[in-house]
Amino acid sequence: MNKTSLLRFLLTAIVVVIAIVLGHALWKHYLYSPWTRDGRVRADVVQVAPDVAGLVTEVPVKDNQFVHKGDVLMVIDQDRYILALQQAEANLAAAEASARAAGAGTAAANAAIAGRKTEYEMYQAQARRRLQMPEKSVISEEARQNAVATARNAQADLRAAQASSKQASAAAQQALAAVQQAQVSVDVAKLNLKRTAVRAPADGYITNLDVRVGDYANTGTASMALIDSHSYYIYGYFEETKLPQLRVGDPVDIRLMAGGVRLKGTITGIARGITDSDNPAGSNLLANVNPTFNWVRLAQRVPVRIAIDASSLPKGMVLAAGMTATIQVKPHAAH
Repeated sequence: MNKTSLLRFLLTAIVVVIAIVLGHALWKHYLYSPWTRDGRVRADVVQVAPDVAGLVTEVPVKDNQFVHKGDVLMVIDQDRYILALQQAEANLAAAEASARAAGAGTAAANAAIAGRKTEYEMYQAQARRRLQMPEKSVISEEARQNAVATARNAQADLRAAQASSKQASAAAQQALAAVQQAQVSVDVAKLNLKRTAVRAPADGYITNLDVRVGDYANTGTASMALIDSHSYYIYGYFEETKLPQLRVGDPVDIRLMAGGVRLKGTITGIARGITDSDNPAGSNLLANVNPTFNWVRLAQRVPVRIAIDASSLPKGMVLAAGMTATIQVKPHAAH
């Protein structure tokens, strides 16, 4: 072998070795480096539904419009709820009048007790004096017995008055309870009237607006969605081979597919479970294990939640839930 052939052989061998080393490095980087192209922008979505039912009289917002917390999104016909409030207030006034009457009855019953008690004490004292007189006094035995009977009748009247007072007190308590119930009905009617105006629960964007003036809105049926503008985050679906390098608090580089915009973020959480589609529960809640097994096993993907650094968002950028992104994690040196 001449020198030229030897040189060619060595050059080829060096190139092959370099290619093998680079290929191995790239393979390890692909398998174990903490990055993924499977990133999704997500946000908290509020399903806006009325708390009361009725005809829709106003829809002052448009699809994809930005709204502030507390802005009116739609209005339910208020006439029925105004009448319900007036009826509840009338019932409250009647209950309060009944309570005042019951209070007056209680006062009268207490006054009757005082009168009966005075009479009883007077007749009892009179009977005691007559019984203590000598048998040969001017008062006959019949008069003594009459005095005792009168005192006993006065005692019975006192007990009857006390029973009437207890009954009047119970009626007064019942009247007060009726007032409380009527007050609750008024509060509920006021709340229902207030809820006829459906307001935005947070700052955000209206989407999927599906209500028009004249529609009948049912309680609890969503008619639009609101995307909270302060809740955008990213879910990165990392292969399980890359999880050992991830920790909560690691900084993240984010590159959106929309124009290649680069953002900063931080890992805030790692999911602790995913669905095992190959091992569902059987009829007796026992594992239904699939008997087949492929020789190639694909690494499972685990969701990792990433908070977006708001200061890295370009001014005027449109960030929409569902956008895709490439995520590169920068593990801390302590890992």
